[in-house]
Amino acid sequence: MVGRIREQSIAEVREKARIDEVVSQYVTLRNAGGGSMKGLCPFHDEKSASFHVTPSRGFFHCFGCQEGGDVISFVMKIDGLSFGEAVERLADKSGVALMRDEGDGTYEKPKGPQRGRLIEAHKEAQAWYADQLGTPDALVARQFLDERGFDQASAQTFGVGFAPRDGEALFKHLRQKGFSVDELTTGGLVAVGRSPYDRFRGRLLWPIRDASGDTIGFGARRIFDDDRIDAKYLNTSETPIYKKSQVLYGIDLARREIGRSSQAVIVEGYTDVMACHLAGVGTAVATCGTAFGDDHAKVLRRFLNDHEEFRGEVIFTFDGDAAGQKAALRAFGGDQNFVSQTYVAVEPGGMDPCDLRIQQGDAAVRELVARRVPLYRFVLSNVVSRFDLDRADGRVDALREGAKLVTSVRDKSKVDAFARELAQMVGTDPEEARSEVRRAAARGPQKSGRPERRDSVSTTGAGGAGEEPAPARRALPDLRDPRFELERETLK
Repeated sequence: MVGRIREQSIAEVREKARIDEVVSQYVTLRNAGGGSMKGLCPFHDEKSASFHVTPSRGFFHCFGCQEGGDVISFVMKIDGLSFGEAVERLADKSGVALMRDEGDGTYEKPKGPQRGRLIEAHKEAQAWYADQLGTPDALVARQFLDERGFDQASAQTFGVGFAPRDGEALFKHLRQKGFSVDELTTGGLVAVGRSPYDRFRGRLLWPIRDASGDTIGFGARRIFDDDRIDAKYLNTSETPIYKKSQVLYGIDLARREIGRSSQAVIVEGYTDVMACHLAGVGTAVATCGTAFGDDHAKVLRRFLNDHEEFRGEVIFTFDGDAAGQKAALRAFGGDQNFVSQTYVAVEPGGMDPCDLRIQQGDAAVRELVARRVPLYRFVLSNVVSRFDLDRADGRVDALREGAKLVTSVRDKSKVDAFARELAQMVGTDPEEARSEVRRAAARGPQKSGRPERRDSVSTTGAGGAGEEPAPARRALPDLRDPRFELERETLK
């Protein structure tokens, strides 16, 4: 039986695993003065940066949710590990040889489907799949990449691989490496029917990695016409280490550039991420077989450092078809998740970044991102375009639908400007648009069941003539005003 890790080794791990470097794999940190760094807390959703790291003390603390501790407790909390697992993981990354109270002092990996073993299995699988891409059987896979402008160096950068059509090739390889059937099935690499078989067969594979660079799953594309599974893409199912609602493909490569530039580009597929990065747009990421949701936004905000002091840009790329318009509406519904300004980049011909790079080159991909338009404007234009503006009733209906969108805009100081823009789109008087926006704002809270709050009220008393005018309510201050930051910091 493996003994308890010695305190001497634990202290060495704390010393060599720099907390700022470890935390930076999950959160973009900026200098906060006094030897401290801060960013958005990864343990609760917040709009103001209250998560502080002090490298000299090896300590972190969030003034919002009160989480705190050293580098070991951070890894335990962020990855759901036990104390021993967290120490082992940090020791492995820091080059610390752990000593134990029993045995000969050598490090023995724990048995069973624990996170460390699942990560190791995926690491071995990714390396093996990458080697298979160079075999004769992978000719079709290499042709697929070549047709899309990806050479061998590109494939190596992104770890692209090939799963042989033999249904047990990976299983046999990983069993020889000492992994159990339980570990391989729990990690989603192997499925069990009459006997264990490879989850992915005869497909081109992209490793899906977390922010620290560990492979936690795979995305597999159909490349053979006689593939018995019709689905174009197969992705790793939910496992203890892979949660698709919290995973962004390419985040391991993009996270530093996202933090540096305060910009993130959301594309739709693996090849689009590759095309963007190779074209010089190093902030591109994509979801893995699911729509961009609230949990994805939380992950992205941590790397954007998305709060009042450092507002950035979130740029969505959509196709110009009906599906793209639907995706834009869905993204607009989640716009409240961000402090940063949200944009849309749509290629007029309907091409995605990968096709655009093939046909027009790297510069065209960069230009696509540079031509971004505000998300609200893209959605508003789509809503208005549904109506016949040559008819009076069509203009009225367009104005009503557009007003609903204008009232939902996050930054209320921009509502009046958006109302004027709506009036211009519809072809009506700006004051008429403002009136419709006010009516939509008045209806909105009543429909949602929330109490109505207005900046001012009518001066006519509810009881009619003879009563004193109702006092106007004072508008609440905007808590994003930079002047309040001093008060926050003083209270902290």
